[in-house]
Amino acid sequence: MADTRAIRYFDHAATSWPKPPVVAESMIRAMEDAGGNPGRSAHELGLAAARTVERARSAVASLLGATDPRDIAFVPGCTEALNLVLKGGLKPGDRVIVSSVEHNAVVRPLAALAEAGIEVIRVASDEEGLIDPDAVELVLREQPARMVVCQHASNVTGAIQPVGDIADIAHEHGAVFVVDGAQSAGHLRIDLTDLGADAYAAPGHKGLLGPQGVGVLYLARGFEPQELVQGGSGGRSEDSRQPRTRPERYEAGTPNTFGIAGLGAAAEYLRAHGDEIRARERTLIRRLVDGLSDIAGIRVLGPRAGSERVPVASVVHSTREPDEIAFALDRRYGIAVRAGVHCSPWTHEAIGTAETGAVRFSVGWSTTDDDIEVALQAMAEACA
Repeated sequence: MADTRAIRYFDHAATSWPKPPVVAESMIRAMEDAGGNPGRSAHELGLAAARTVERARSAVASLLGATDPRDIAFVPGCTEALNLVLKGGLKPGDRVIVSSVEHNAVVRPLAALAEAGIEVIRVASDEEGLIDPDAVELVLREQPARMVVCQHASNVTGAIQPVGDIADIAHEHGAVFVVDGAQSAGHLRIDLTDLGADAYAAPGHKGLLGPQGVGVLYLARGFEPQELVQGGSGGRSEDSRQPRTRPERYEAGTPNTFGIAGLGAAAEYLRAHGDEIRARERTLIRRLVDGLSDIAGIRVLGPRAGSERVPVASVVHSTREPDEIAFALDRRYGIAVRAGVHCSPWTHEAIGTAETGAVRFSVGWSTTDDDIEVALQAMAEACA
């Protein structure tokens, strides 16, 4: 078994680690004191579980700027949330406009929908992986669409997309706007009311610092995609149809109460410390990008040095393969990074690294100044 105390962890874009202690403490407390099935029983354990879930819902809504907690649904993850919105919000004959730098959580559901008669139009990014809102508007003028889909930030380049501008353009042309917030929630200050997205999906286990197995789906009022799953909801059990009330419509079956408890605790932690964490992440990623850029043979992908990005920096080397570098960092220096195409082949196609992939460093709440210095020294030696 690896000695995790010795690991320099730079894979927060995959999942945050370690978690704030309050996350595990809250999950254990829920197991001990709120072990009933929420919304299904009137005994104290069931009521305690229901209170746990609703406290977490309110905490997440407050953190993300949702005015009504009922617009927040807890789902197994960001991938399922995106599948729900895409498959429940589109029908054969519809057209959807999507950025050319999306994650497979968007790409693969759209590929399946294309086979079912939905037209998918890609809007190209620039060489930094950024989408021009004017390009989206040009496509919408020529080919009106039911839906526009865009990531908030890239898990490969760290590029932050102008989603507020794209939301305005989508709505001006009568389209629903969907945002993949997998790399922005927690790492950026989010105000869903101001953002203008009709749907925003986020995992609980990345920047939100919660456990794996629970995600968040925000749906603005007026957008009611068909649910993916029907089943028990704890209310109106005499009706054979799924309830149309929120959030019950989108939460069929027994919820992951303990995971939700952990996510709720993480949301409270971020409400208290998020500004400090985000400021530190910005400082550390700038230092990392600057240092990586100074290493001979290294090219940092995405926004130019000094530009705003989420705490992600992917690099390619002129002669060494990404897998070779990642292996050396792990085995020789105890540094955990990720090499490959990062479940985002469209992005690598857009920025010209489809054949090689890249080595990705992603900073998080637990990254230290010393971690950055060690990583830069290790990269210089591994690439020498």
